[in-house]
Formats: sequence, structure tokens, C-alpha cells
Amino acid sequence: MSSVIKPIRTEEDHQRALARIDEIFGAEEDTPEGDELDVLVDLVMYYESKTVDMGFPDPVSAIKFRMDQAELTQRDLIPYIGSRAKVSEVLSGKRDLTMSMARALHQNLGIPADVLLQKPGAEFDSLLEEIDPRRYPVKEMAKRGWIDQIPDLADRAEELIRDLIEQAGGMQVAAAPLYRKNGHRRINAKADPYALRAWCWRVLGLANENPPQAAYQSGTVTPEFMQEVAHLSVSEDGPRRAQERLAEHGISLVVERHLPRTHLDGAALRLRDGRPVIGLTLRYDRIDNFWFSLMHELAHVGLHLDNGEEEPFIDDLSLNVTDPLEKEADRHARDALIPPEIWESNPVRERATVLEVYDLAQELGVHPAVIAGRVRHEKGNYRLLSQLVGSGKVRRQFES
Repeated sequence: MSSVIKPIRTEEDHQRALARIDEIFGAEEDTPEGDELDVLVDLVMYYESKTVDMGFPDPVSAIKFRMDQAELTQRDLIPYIGSRAKVSEVLSGKRDLTMSMARALHQNLGIPADVLLQKPGAEFDSLLEEIDPRRYPVKEMAKRGWIDQIPDLADRAEELIRDLIEQAGGMQVAAAPLYRKNGHRRINAKADPYALRAWCWRVLGLANENPPQAAYQSGTVTPEFMQEVAHLSVSEDGPRRAQERLAEHGISLVVERHLPRTHLDGAALRLRDGRPVIGLTLRYDRIDNFWFSLMHELAHVGLHLDNGEEEPFIDDLSLNVTDPLEKEADRHARDALIPPEIWESNPVRERATVLEVYDLAQELGVHPAVIAGRVRHEKGNYRLLSQLVGSGKVRRQFES
């Protein structure tokens, strides 16, 4: 005789249903007990799918199973795991799989990603398939605290780079500085693209850690706004004041030292929510360099990012460029610091004395370093007025 079938809501209900299934397991089809068996099995399967972690075979078992299927030896795994010793250690459980090992085993042996990663539905990010995480300067990054300082940095490079990308806002954000080619990047041909990407992600991660409290409104960065910020340069602590003023308008200003072989002054980037981020390296720790670099990246925000440009701007400002967007940003940066009508008629252009520099700086309400830097740049003489450009006076404001 069939019993009354009840919903399975608790583990006690579950155990009771299993016991009943055991009792009537041999029931014939199209009988009351056969129908009861079918319903109970469906109920148990549904309950277990919601409450019971069925787990995965462990990665080592999956690898060994695939080896048996394909008649592979340990030697055959060396291209994917790295060396005979590493293969032996992985298969004996003495060494964990790294992300790069798991990716190689998945791509070449067809072992499911969710088994190798032990996460339901897990997949390998396609973006990282196109790059070699080991090419990032992970030792230098770990030394600076950008990533964890752990043994086997090279072996675990992919996990560490993925962590850095997550801090930056995830793959959607990371994709822009990663791959897209465009004609308005001011990147030195000698620059290491992996180091540049890492620096961009670090800057975005720091901006995410300490976001401005104010929301950013597109259209904020006008020539008038840039001039207002430029006037903060008259104070010795003007760089820090500029950072605070930008934050009040929803713009992050992050100062982070450049990595070796980046040849980098600054960048204009975006976070996932669209907020602009200006990153500066201060590779030339001078007041004049800070203010021109800041104005240049601000110009990119107001002129370009606010008007539909989706690509980041990554700039080596020592390069002469023909790209119209870069030339436009240069022009707006110069004009924000020194209005063109005043510059064109001022005697400092021909008679670059300390007195003339101070007179124009006082007239404009900017730091004398701004005037001195413009004179030095136009004359191509970087020994001129060197006592006025504020060497060594910016970085300490951000590192103290």
C-alpha cells in the first residue's frame, strides 16, 4: 500500500523519503507504489539539488583520469605543469595547481575548468588567455606592496594579476588599458606594455579604495574650472589642495611611482561607474612638471572622456606628437596655466630673468615654477631657471 506523499522541506523529511524509496525500490511501473517511487525520486533529487553540495572530483583525480583515458605519462604533462619535478609534486599532492597550470590543462587536455578550480560554473577569463602573466614585473610589484609577497611569484603570477585586476574593477575595466589599440596614446615605443598595464590597474585600484564622496558630473572640467585649479599652484601645498578640490567634484587624483621601463608621466582613466581617474607618476618631481601633467590629463577628461572617448589616455609627455587629441590637450593645459593672450605679449619670453618670472607669476596668480617651466620648454634649455621649478617639492606632499 502506498503512503501519503509529503513535501520534503527538512533533513528529517529527506531521510524519511530515502527510507521509503529503499522499501519500494523494486515496485513495478504503472502501479500505485511505482508511481509513488517516481514522485519520491523526483522530490529527493530536487531537494538535494538545492541543499546538498555534490562536490567535484579533486583536480589530481581528474588529471589522473584524463591521463588514463589518453594514455599519457608524467612526461606528457611537463609542457602544462612546468617540469618533471613539478608534475610529480602535483600528482602526489605536494604542490597545488597554479592558475596558469590549470589553464594549460584545461586548454590542452580538456579537463573542465570548474573541476580544476573547484568552483561551480567557473571559467577561465578569455582576456588572460591572450597574455602571459609571467611577463609582468611581479617582483617589483610585490616589493612595492601592489601584490602579495609570496613564494613562487612567477608560478602564481596569474592569480596575483587577477587580484590586481579585481581591485581595479574587474575585467570590464581592465580590458581598456589591456588591448585596445588607438592612435591617441602617447606611449613611448620603448615602454613595457605589461608594466604600463600593471600601473594602470594599480592606479584604478587605489581610486576604488578611496573614492571621492562627491559624484562626478560630466561637463565639470571646463577651461574655467581648469584655471581655477591652476590658481591653487600659488601655494606650496598646491598639489595636495588640487587633489582635494578634484575630489570635491568626483575626480580621483592618484599619485603612484612609475614602474621601470614605462616612460610614463600620467594617464586619464575611468572606473567601472564612469568616474574619471587621473594618475600621475611624478617621474620628474618638480612643481612645473606636476602642474602641466595635471592640466594635460584634466584636459583629456573634459575634452575627450566626457565626450564619448572610451579609451584611456596614457602619456609620455616628453614625446612630440601629431595626434590631434594629444595636441588639443597640450594646448588646453598651457592655456589653463598661462592665458595665451598674456603669454604672447609678455617680455619673459625674450628676457627670461628671475624678476620677469616672478612678475608674471604674481600677475597670473600661479606659482613661479609654472612660468619657469614654460620658458624652459619653449627654449629647449632645461638648465635655465632651474632654481625656480621646485625640484623635489611635490612627491613628499603625497607620501607623507
